[in-house]
Amino acid sequence: MPVLLRQSFDLPSSDSYRTWFSVTGTESFLDAQSKRSRLAEQLETAFMESRETWWTIGLKISQEPTAEISHMPTGGAFGSDFGVMLAWSRITADVAKDENVCLVLCDDPWLFRHLAKLSGVTAGRPPRLRLTELKLSIRGWLARTKTALKNALFSTRLVKTQGQGSAAILVYGHPRSTADGFDAYFGDLMAHEPELQRILHTDCDAARARELSSKGRTSSLHAWGHTFFALRLIWTKWRPGRVFTEGKYGWLVRRAAAKENSGGGPAMNRWQLHCQDNWLKEAKPSRVCWPWENHSWERGLCRAGRKHGVHTLGYQHTVVGPHQINYSTRTNPDGLDSIPEIVICDGPAYRDEVAAWGVPDDRLIVGGAFRFKRFAPGSHDPSGPVFVPLSAVPAAAQKQIEAAHLLAASGQKVLVKGHPMYPVAFSEIENLSRTETPLTEQAGLSAVLFCTGTSGLEAVLMGLPAYRLMLDDRIAIDILPANINVPSVTLDDVTEQVTGKVPIRPVNWDSVLTEPDINLWHSLLFGDMHAMNDVQEPEKKQVS
Repeated sequence: MPVLLRQSFDLPSSDSYRTWFSVTGTESFLDAQSKRSRLAEQLETAFMESRETWWTIGLKISQEPTAEISHMPTGGAFGSDFGVMLAWSRITADVAKDENVCLVLCDDPWLFRHLAKLSGVTAGRPPRLRLTELKLSIRGWLARTKTALKNALFSTRLVKTQGQGSAAILVYGHPRSTADGFDAYFGDLMAHEPELQRILHTDCDAARARELSSKGRTSSLHAWGHTFFALRLIWTKWRPGRVFTEGKYGWLVRRAAAKENSGGGPAMNRWQLHCQDNWLKEAKPSRVCWPWENHSWERGLCRAGRKHGVHTLGYQHTVVGPHQINYSTRTNPDGLDSIPEIVICDGPAYRDEVAAWGVPDDRLIVGGAFRFKRFAPGSHDPSGPVFVPLSAVPAAAQKQIEAAHLLAASGQKVLVKGHPMYPVAFSEIENLSRTETPLTEQAGLSAVLFCTGTSGLEAVLMGLPAYRLMLDDRIAIDILPANINVPSVTLDDVTEQVTGKVPIRPVNWDSVLTEPDINLWHSLLFGDMHAMNDVQEPEKKQVS
């Protein structure tokens, strides 16, 4: 019995095992000295090794009727932690081959039952499942009811303002976007293109949509939704088939479905698919461009575009990186039919990454980065403070705060900046101060300790030493392109590693990102789509 699988309150005697670790954030107060070392690195490695499994399962599930409203089948690492569960399974299976006995703590009822089936695992009493499922089911009904009523109300309060045949950008309701046309995703593109319309994704509520629509060039997709369809969202759930819920990974699929169906996500995806299909059919835009991530609703948009004769342009959404495997075409059940006709990339490095995920060269073009404005190199001071930009993921931000406290306790000065949209409370202490100044406006920093988000890329482009904090209970999504490597650290070695004295490896901005080419964008939005190959050739030569 190389692995003893237990709940956190059902512990065996301390002399029955040599090492231990906990999964899915299960709390433990066991001896830290006997905790399995380098767990964060093992988790990340196992996640990467599990992606083929996720792609294979995701492709099969994607062919089912309700899969189009789910995150898990697409391999969406931000929307589903299915890949992390596969990673824990792989780690546990490997540990079970060791000679020394290891205690694995797991309070997750689905993962526990999955791990209990692995060879070499001796399991104790499993966590209660029925009560957990009942709680999530009730929560799901409440969330769907709220979602249905809200969307039904929005459909009556918003009006259709877009004229037929216009080119349009479809965007999220970002707080930095403005009514005069500036958009957080497409910058000042609307100022350059007076005929361009903006359509708001259904994540934008009615009040914000009316605010952004005040100048007449912006509309909300909610206006194309049918009120009675919205009310039927109460019964909308992702329902994977029995062949998946009872197979080898059945417990993990059941877990993914229970987690997703406990919120309003599947219902919102169904509403988005409904609204965008009606919009394409009625408004008949000449083409639509949106921040592309290959999520389920985007695949539906590409299919609907083909059905209604609307050209689709996907604009690479900020950053990619090795962990966002949803960009791969491997889980698209209809292959390239649910990929945009053209994918416009921020720059050469990210174009290469999207190509590596399976998008053909003849569909790729470098259009430039609207969301990244070229900034001056940072002033590096080895004796300056470490800058810690907190993640948008609250659990990851808490780990960054722990790391910041460790650095401060070691005598290192630390500046912590909260995320503007997802604030996390923390206290200032000796050597640790709060700042509201963004990274690109900082001076005299010794290093940047990031976890998720774009701050790591900004640090590298500024010429500052950057360190990525890895976590031992989840994946810190790495967004850096393949040609940029920075040291990874954990809470165990952060004070030794984050010195700010590592050699700085300058990265050429233009090898990663390029300035937006407005003439190219005009051709993409208003030119002849059949002649687009002629436009793409120079770009392909440039980045090859």
